[in-house]
Amino acid sequence: MPFDSVQIAKLDGAWGALGALIEADGSHGHPYVRKLTTGVAPLRDLADAVHVIGMLHGRHPGVTDYAVDHTRDPAATGWIETAAEGFAIERTYLVRLVAAAGPLPSTPGQAESEAAVAAQRHALDMLAQSDRAGCATGAALALVLDWHAIRGVLDTAAHRFGVDVPIADLPIDVETATLVTEIVTDSPTERAVLFGAQQMLAQHRGLWDLLEVRAGARHHQH
Repeated sequence: MPFDSVQIAKLDGAWGALGALIEADGSHGHPYVRKLTTGVAPLRDLADAVHVIGMLHGRHPGVTDYAVDHTRDPAATGWIETAAEGFAIERTYLVRLVAAAGPLPSTPGQAESEAAVAAQRHALDMLAQSDRAGCATGAALALVLDWHAIRGVLDTAAHRFGVDVPIADLPIDVETATLVTEIVTDSPTERAVLFGAQQMLAQHRGLWDLLEVRAGARHHQH
């Protein structure tokens, strides 16, 4: 079920604040995400998106794997372990999509793009390994919640490339809401959780911005 960020944003407390963040800054609101999921995007643009998302989130260990080892709150451990197991399925899906997509589309400025994605990946790794209580958890929370929109792009590509779409096995929003309520018991923790979430969403916005620029560069190349 899609993340109902509008409804969640109406709730009080940290869960409402997190929902408001996703509603304001989540991938679902990026114009390039909407373009990719309309079903009329050029195949080369979908192939490029699959490759670059794979560069950011297709490797192991990823954000949730690091967060398991850098979460001090026992209440969060079970949720993050479940998320990490779910992302193992997502990584396998990404590998299949990358193979089906074929070579990375030729794009001007490829070296700069690769450097930008490497910098994003490093930023996410550092975020997920933060020892600030709540920060790594906030990053993992935002990744799971924002993955609904990213999955939309991947599933659109899968349908176009003839790849079977696996059922996502990530924590459901009710479980996530329960976790946030349990772990956010003071203002410093809430600030750290929201900081981790904000930084995750900022990296995803940077990802879509980069993909949009790459698509424009390819268009002008022809």
